[in-house]
Amino acid sequence: MTNAVEMHDIVVRFPGVLANDHVNFTLKTGEIHALLGENGAGKSTLMNVLAGLYQPTEGTIKVHGKPVSFNSPKDAIAAGIGMVHQHFMLVPTQTVTENILLGLDEPKFFLNLPKYDQKILELEEQFGLHVPPTAKIWQLSVGEQQRVELLKMLYRGADILILDEPTAVLAPQEIDELMSTLRSMAAQGKSIIFISHKLHEVTQIADRVTVLRKGKVTAEGIDAAGLTAEKLAQLMVGREVVFTVKKSDREPGDVVLDVQNVSAINDKGVPALRSVSLQVRSGEILGIAGVAGNGQSELAEVITGLRPCTGKITVNGVDVANRPPIVAINSGVAHIPEDRGKVGTAPNLTITENTIMKNYRYEPVGNGWSIDFSKARNFARQLKEKYDILAPSVRIPARKLSGGNLQKVILAREISANPQLMVAVQPTRGLDVGAIEAVQTLLLAQREAGAAILLISEELEELFSLSDRIAVIYEGKIMGIVPAKEANIHDIGLMMTGHAVNSEERVANSE
Repeated sequence: MTNAVEMHDIVVRFPGVLANDHVNFTLKTGEIHALLGENGAGKSTLMNVLAGLYQPTEGTIKVHGKPVSFNSPKDAIAAGIGMVHQHFMLVPTQTVTENILLGLDEPKFFLNLPKYDQKILELEEQFGLHVPPTAKIWQLSVGEQQRVELLKMLYRGADILILDEPTAVLAPQEIDELMSTLRSMAAQGKSIIFISHKLHEVTQIADRVTVLRKGKVTAEGIDAAGLTAEKLAQLMVGREVVFTVKKSDREPGDVVLDVQNVSAINDKGVPALRSVSLQVRSGEILGIAGVAGNGQSELAEVITGLRPCTGKITVNGVDVANRPPIVAINSGVAHIPEDRGKVGTAPNLTITENTIMKNYRYEPVGNGWSIDFSKARNFARQLKEKYDILAPSVRIPARKLSGGNLQKVILAREISANPQLMVAVQPTRGLDVGAIEAVQTLLLAQREAGAAILLISEELEELFSLSDRIAVIYEGKIMGIVPAKEANIHDIGLMMTGHAVNSEERVANSE
């Protein structure tokens, strides 16, 4: 088997940071090679070098045996290398087809969109990546946007694909389809670099594995056969990782969140929530299971004041429906949003400015008229230490943090406000095993402290592990709410696809 890519002694330095320290990486033709490491280990930096976004300080790269030096992503694409980033590079106001064609030499003068829509449809059929070509990007779910990124690279004829967290935004059913697609592509001779934090997926799909820790290689191109998730986690973080969190039994308290007959429309003007009713009590985690795009995001938004609705929503008796977000905040609502980079934080503001967004009006940070930035920085430093946020300083912009550390900034800010209700949407999406363990431990600590938690996640294992009860949403309707101890994957899966399951069937399936 020939080598598609050879990276030798790659060094990448940023001010104050050695991101890659003499890294060697080899990708064989027609293989799926997993690249693993904690957030901030240097994986994305290494792949950004291969994709032409960064130039290495030292080291050499060969593609199909020929030495290369990329000055831009265009050079890398010309060499057959395409990268699908964890944070999508799409223009929200343009259609799927327009985004795929952006930057290409063809068409030059006249854009016959229906013709190219048809070409995109044919490509979608070939690889099983379905998304409406005429839809605007802003109208698509996160999962659909990721498919557009894949289609962009495939349309350009890339034979070396770099996939940065490709399953982080997909539901279990979609992951199975993607895995099948990737195996088919590898069988056709495409070479795939698979960056993921989901170790069970790596053991299922990868031919070989390379592990980075703090910018250095701890395992280079080892055979994936026989590797366990536990062994991979140890290589990544240098210690044993707990995969199953311990949750104490406790009786829930009074109702904190009460949602009654709530309906709402989505950004496409289509009903997203249909007469949803649910309650979450103090000291309880209610998990929301569902395939992406079935109203989960809209449910979080109506509770936190980000979307209008009909019906009634109260937090500790205070009506928060159709009220500004400040009403929910003052009622003790914390929000961990789905999109940590655009909604959860202001990327260009510093860590300090992001951590004080909920308390800048109040003592000791502010007085309603001005902010004491000395005290604000002290507050941020305390949170940085308490939540183990890895950053050189609290003065750096949030956009320079890894995904895991950015999520810790959000959690630190929200938890420091002592919330009575936490609305957590995909809180561990795209995080490494160490960061997932930390986030889940923080959520359970809030449950122990008496907070009510609405946990929206597409990770069924996470829902089963953390939740006291699980509600399943399908096309904006609650299909059923079951105690987590009585729930099973079969029934939850049926309800996620629109099939109601009665109590007698649940008992039969659990036996």
